[in-house]
Amino acid sequence: MTLMKWDALRDVENLLERTSRSLGWMPGRSSLGWMPLLAPEMAANGEWCPCVDIGENDRAFVLKVELPGVKREDVAINIQNDVLTLEGSRRREEESQGQRFHRLERSCGRFLRSFSLPDNVDANAIAAHFHDGLLEVELPKTAATQARSIEVTINGATS
Repeated sequence: MTLMKWDALRDVENLLERTSRSLGWMPGRSSLGWMPLLAPEMAANGEWCPCVDIGENDRAFVLKVELPGVKREDVAINIQNDVLTLEGSRRREEESQGQRFHRLERSCGRFLRSFSLPDNVDANAIAAHFHDGLLEVELPKTAATQARSIEVTINGATS
């Protein structure tokens, strides 16, 4: 997978988002740029962005996507033009007889995440598993790029 170039603005946005969430604000966009919205309920109806970890071993790249409260049938994985797209939705709980909400902090609505696939991914062998709110997508490497060990013998070495 290609390395991402460091982007100071992206780091500041991520820090602001984490800080806003810890204070109970729902981050959102405004005409002024990245601004925390003071009323979480206002932004909770909009789109949200699930957290994704990307790792690699000698056989494959692995994406782990946090999707708590999302049903398997509400998630779609597509590959088109060497881009892997994860999309779906999480529904808001509805108030029912005898139950009402005082605070809603969990994001709901549609999500969409896209990732460019590196050249050494075998797109025909991609597999996904969904269990306990964690979507794990395995992107196998092509046979030519998988790590392998070669034993090297040294003949005639003298100390």
